[in-house]
Order: sequence, then C-alpha cells, then structure tokens
Amino acid sequence: MRSSHPRSAAVSALVATALATGLLAGSADAAEGSAAGQVRVHDIQGTTRISPLVGKQVTDVEGIVTGVRTYGSRGFWIQDPDADDNAATSEGVFVFTSSVPTVAVGDAVKVSGTVGEYVPGGLNSGNQSVTQISKPVVTVVSSGNALPEAAAINEYTVPAEYAPAGDPAAGGSINGLALDPSRYALDFYESLEGMNVKIGTSRVVGATDPYSELWVTVKGWENTAKRGGTIYGSYESQNTGRLQIQQLAPLAQQPFPVANVGDKLTGVTEGPLDFNQFGGYTLVARTLGTVKAGTLAPEKTKAQAAQELAVATYNVENLDPTDPQTKFDALAKAVVENLASPDILALEEIQDDNGAKNDGTVSAEQTLTKFTAAIAAAGGPAYQWRTVNPEDKKDGGEPGGNIRQVFLFNPERVSFTERAPGDAVTATGVVKDNGKAALTHSPGRIDPANPAWADSRKPLAGEFVFRGKTVFVIANHFGSKGGDEGLTSHHQPPVRSSEAKRLLQAQAVNGFVKEILAAEKNANVLVLGDINDFEFSATTDALADGGALYPAIKSLPKAERYSYVFQGNAQVLDQILTSPAIKHFTYDSVHINAEFADQNSDHDPQVLRFKP
Repeated sequence: MRSSHPRSAAVSALVATALATGLLAGSADAAEGSAAGQVRVHDIQGTTRISPLVGKQVTDVEGIVTGVRTYGSRGFWIQDPDADDNAATSEGVFVFTSSVPTVAVGDAVKVSGTVGEYVPGGLNSGNQSVTQISKPVVTVVSSGNALPEAAAINEYTVPAEYAPAGDPAAGGSINGLALDPSRYALDFYESLEGMNVKIGTSRVVGATDPYSELWVTVKGWENTAKRGGTIYGSYESQNTGRLQIQQLAPLAQQPFPVANVGDKLTGVTEGPLDFNQFGGYTLVARTLGTVKAGTLAPEKTKAQAAQELAVATYNVENLDPTDPQTKFDALAKAVVENLASPDILALEEIQDDNGAKNDGTVSAEQTLTKFTAAIAAAGGPAYQWRTVNPEDKKDGGEPGGNIRQVFLFNPERVSFTERAPGDAVTATGVVKDNGKAALTHSPGRIDPANPAWADSRKPLAGEFVFRGKTVFVIANHFGSKGGDEGLTSHHQPPVRSSEAKRLLQAQAVNGFVKEILAAEKNANVLVLGDINDFEFSATTDALADGGALYPAIKSLPKAERYSYVFQGNAQVLDQILTSPAIKHFTYDSVHINAEFADQNSDHDPQVLRFKP
C-alpha cells in the first residue's frame, strides 16, 4: 500500500488548530451545544466537510469497529449503528492510534479523544481533510457484534453532477458548504466518509499499480473508452463513478489481485470509505471481490506502406543503462512489434549513462547504444540517433538523470540533415534556403534560454528527408503536472498551477513553427512528444494557435483518445500535431502500457503515418 505518510498526533493537532483558526473553511462552534450532551459520530461529522467539533475533546463516543488498519496510517473505523435521519451526516469516523490497534472488527467500543481534521498530503496540497479522533482512549464494551449494514455505492446512488462550485469568499473552497449528497458526487462520498460501504460487480478502469490499489467505476456506461476504461474528455467530465480500491489485509497475509483495465471486480467489495492523497475517496476493503480477467491485449499498429512516413513518440520512463536488460528488451520488442518499426521515433525520458547517479554525467551514449542494440536484436532496423545533451541538472526530471528527447531514425528509409549541430545553450533558428525553410542547427534546441524552459526539457528540432521531401520534427517533453490539485480537491474547480508553465512552452513552440511556415508555407512540420496536457487544454490550444498545427489525436473517435490512465481516468498526455500541409494521415494511439498492471512505461506511444 502507498501509505508511507503516516498520520501523527502532532500533525493532526496542527491541522485542527489551522482549521479552528480559519485556515480552512468551517465552523468550530456550530455544534457547541451537542458537545454538552452525549456526542455521537454524526455530531462529530456534521453537515459540512469540516467537523463542527474540530479541536475539541469528546468522551465515550460509541460505535462498532468496521475496519482495522495495522500498517501505514494505523487506526480503526467505528460506526454508530443508530443513525440519525440526516443523509448529510456520516455515521463513521476514523480513530488514529499511531501504534497497531488492539481492537477487532465487530467490537463495540467507546472512544474518548481529540477531534481533528487530517489533510493527506498537507495543508498546501488542496486535498480534502479526513475527520478523525486522535490520542484515543478506547474501551471495548463487547465483541462479535454484527456490523452496520453497508451503504451501497452504485450507479443509482452516486449523483451525476461531480461537485458544487467553490465559495468565492473562501478562495474557491467547498469545505464550508453544506453537503448535498443527493446532488453532488463529492458530497455523496463525503457523507459516507468513514462508513461501511459496498460496491457490487464493477469494471476495472485503472490497473493494479505497484502500491496495491486499483480503480473501478460503478457507472459502467459513463464516458466509456473503446477498450473498457473511462474517458476524461473535458474538465467537466470528471467521471463520478470512479472509486479507488485498496485492502485492509496486509499483503503478506493476502496478496492484492492483479487487474487490467476492462477486467471485472466481481461480487461484493465492502469496507470503510477513506480519503487519501493518492486518489481521494477510497474503499479500503475488508472483503474484496474477485477479479475476473477480460480479454484486453496490447495493440499492434499497422505497418507503414512503402510511400508512407511513419513517425512515432514514446516516453520510455527514465531509461538508463542501470535498468535491467529485460526493460530494454521489452521496450525494443514494443518498437518492433507494436509500433511496426517507425521511420522516425522521438523518445522522451532517455537518461544519461549512469541514470540517477548525480555525478555530472550528461552523455546518453551508453543508454542509446544499449537500446538501439536491443531493437536490432528484436528484429528491428539499425536505428541511428540524434540528440543534444542537456546541461547537468538543468532539465528537471529525476535528480541526476538528465532526461532528454532523442530522435531515432531508420537510415534505410529516411536521412537526417546535419546543420551545425547545436549544444545545450545554443538556439536553433529558421532561415530560407533556396526558397525553402531550413534550420540553422539540426539537431538543435528551441530557445533554450527562454524562462519557459527553466528546469524543464528543451524542445529538440531536426530536419529529415524522406523520398526527397523535407520533414521538420520537433520533439517535446513539457513541464509535468506536479503541483496540480486533484479532482477531489476542496477547491472546485481544482487549482491547476502547472498549466502556466506549459502555456508558455506551447507558445514558444508555436512561435517557432510559425517561423518555419513563414519561410515555407507548405512545410511538413510535426510537433510531438509528452505534452503533459490534454487535447482540450489551453496548452494544446496554444500549440495550435493560428492554425499552425492540428492535434492529430482529435482525428480519433472520442472513445479512443487517450495515452495515459490516471486515477481511473483515461486521458491524453502524449500527442502528435501536424502542420497544414499534412492534410491526409492515419493516427494511432497504440495502447500497450497504460491499461495494464505489467507496464514497460506508464505512457502509450503514438504513431502517425502520412505521404509527404
């Protein structure tokens, strides 16, 4: 489980203080009256996301233990079997123990302690908080009691609308708003926070990850992808039926099932509803359903015809010589068998010759030698490569890794035009040569001194010739989404702070493409790579500005537009964009990784074929 950030009483106290002093929206006084009598769980939970009793001591809160977590964030959940008649107030709450709990499921307990609001990921993460009781004194009254009936999470109970708009007076936060669980999905889930819940047979929309968790949808019809996932096709298509699944049993006791997108989690999955920083609302299963495998297989793209140029992009996820040979072989096999040995292949996340070792090494000669040899051994062409080594520690990514973009090309099919190869700090430009556009440096970097590229990968531009026609290719790896708030943020809409940098990067690349088109109106230009943003984003709009480029993934049906799966949402991060001269092409997002638990990379490659 990815529970490497255990709660602490000190953190809980700090958050409780912050909440009580107004750093997060909520009233610490709303239930002052109820504190005078016997406090019930629903009194602690209240009708907003923030407990009205935050920061206060409570005594002998009664409930039945519905789940015990002995690892990570240790503690247990209790639920009051005597529910009130208000759908907005949860009847469950987490009791944080820090040490391994001594209670068992089915125990009737009385808990005294401090009410707090724990924010997974910290106050600046934007995450919602988890109402909890910390520093508990626990009395077991009886054991072996029946558990409260699990609340059903399904297509009938989860509302269609995702979240209310945040309160402008509270900085866009929804923390202080009264929950409306019949109208908003996030309010519905919050009204069940800490309670015993269940789902029936549900489709897997996010494969099992290394942290022993997967994603399902309880709404099988919601924005369905062609291969079984759930499409994230706009900022308003958050997909309300998605739910993360973990298990309470330690892995040594019960291995977590391996599932791919399109598989079914069959039967009943039941347990407490938690909230964590790595996906929001999570059913932590006390009883886990059985995975029924589907028939999903990695795709293979069609081979290019003799007169077609095939250009691809592939993020190979921090490839370096210290990776096992099996990773090189698997990636190479994918290039040959799944991508049909494209004529030009732009790679992202090629690391230097010793990977994350931070010793000033910037060359990737060994990485590329090993990879191209693996491709040849898999039956592929003897690819040549072109790249520009970055400055040490200037391009972001894994510290010491010095990731960069690289062109591989098949010299039997295409040639590379060398023009005074640039270095890390030298910008390539555009000139007119005999009435045609040409680069001043090929390979070369686009505007590397531009602040838009600070601590980020600089675009790599190159000139290729196929059947006598010049094709300009610009390989990109835009800034990551790190720092963006999740869809379950208490800010609605969530703050997407990383977009500002990518917008500047897109504008820089768009400006460069316009220089090429100004020199040669009908130039063949391809902009491709890990754009780290959606086809409907401001980033993509800026790349396409003025008709300079067209996002080719938009030529696919909506149910096929994705290259990455994040928290159960199939979405576009990798793209190939075409200049106006490239009017006829075929495009393929080749799904070989993102939907599978066994991945060679977390991205799916993209291939475009056309006749220049």
